[in-house]
Amino acid sequence: MAEVLFKARFGAELRVQSAGVRAGPRGQPMDARAAAALHRHGYKLQKKWRSRQVEAADFEAFDLILVMEAQHLQDLRAVCPPELQPKLRLLLDFVPGFEGQDLPDPYFGPAQGFDQALALILRSVEGVGAVWPAGALRLR
Repeated sequence: MAEVLFKARFGAELRVQSAGVRAGPRGQPMDARAAAALHRHGYKLQKKWRSRQVEAADFEAFDLILVMEAQHLQDLRAVCPPELQPKLRLLLDFVPGFEGQDLPDPYFGPAQGFDQALALILRSVEGVGAVWPAGALRLR
């Protein structure tokens, strides 16, 4: 969902890709409940979207790597070169009052959990948008 929301907000201004710490190797489609939440809120999903795992090259290729939960941050820090670790941040660090918190995982709950996650992700996207162009985002 985050990739869709970031692309909707920034378009071609930023290069955005989703990748998971524990994504399956075959590239699974988005959870149907996540896709339905996006659709309910007027976002279009690219039909070719497939999950992928974070790769070592991502640490160099991207200026900012956002994760959903602290465990993901810890997992990535374990494999990311030390000089690139400032690029790793929690998604909710960009939502005032939610800094340092995990995005609640809706996967094992009811479908409305995806709507709640979408709302928080959207707030994070806007938070990134508030600091990125202003040069207020310090990564190194």
